Amino acid sequence: MARRLIFNGTDSKNGGCPAVHTDTESGDVIVQGTPLTDPEDLARLRHFGPDDAAVVVPRELLVNHGPKEMERVPKLIGLEEFGRLFETFEHTAWRLETRRGYASDREDETYSEFIETGSLTLNYDDDWSRNIRRQVIAGKEIGRVRIVDEPPTEGQLFLLADSPRGTAAGEDIRCLPRSEAETRLLGDEDFWIFDSRLIARLRFDDADVFHDVEIITEPAEVLRHCQLRDAATHGAVPCREFAAQLGITL
Repeated sequence: MARRLIFNGTDSKNGGCPAVHTDTESGDVIVQGTPLTDPEDLARLRHFGPDDAAVVVPRELLVNHGPKEMERVPKLIGLEEFGRLFETFEHTAWRLETRRGYASDREDETYSEFIETGSLTLNYDDDWSRNIRRQVIAGKEIGRVRIVDEPPTEGQLFLLADSPRGTAAGEDIRCLPRSEAETRLLGDEDFWIFDSRLIARLRFDDADVFHDVEIITEPAEVLRHCQLRDAATHGAVPCREFAAQLGITL
């Protein structure tokens, strides 16, 4: 079974070798670099087995993109403080949405309406929409890329039907097939980026219940998430166009 890898980063100026990746399930770190092949050099390595491979990487690669602790101690904030981030960000707010469903959606009365009828009544003047309009009028940008299964799950189809509410308020909502997301090593983190300086990683349990938010400000981690944003956005399709590809009219 293939590892679930995320790209940590590279100091290469052209995007090539060397680089660091992490296996999100085991925590193993994969270092990519130039092979060490000189027999005399290899002979001087300790505990070097016949099936081992040695690579040469700059020290700065590990300093900049390697793990800084055995286990990350998350800095958590509550939902009220998280909500204020959508009022106080200065320039941009962007989300990568990766889950196959959300418990909060299933608890919404419009979810039952969607399951029964295939459509739903949209409230274009709810709290979220009003705030999005205020921020867009103030010159700020808000967007997201939603990873969608093939075929989409029930929860993803619900969010697709609900997307005109966000786009009408000024949010740029795009979709990307999960197979493409896996090719790009986007991982399964669900997060917001505020002003390219603060990451709000959303934490869910196995029942898709949203509990709290981990705040990340370490420069290397912020950079990694910004790179994920660039990789996800490239080629992602506006939700209305994506729906049309599925034969759905929004």
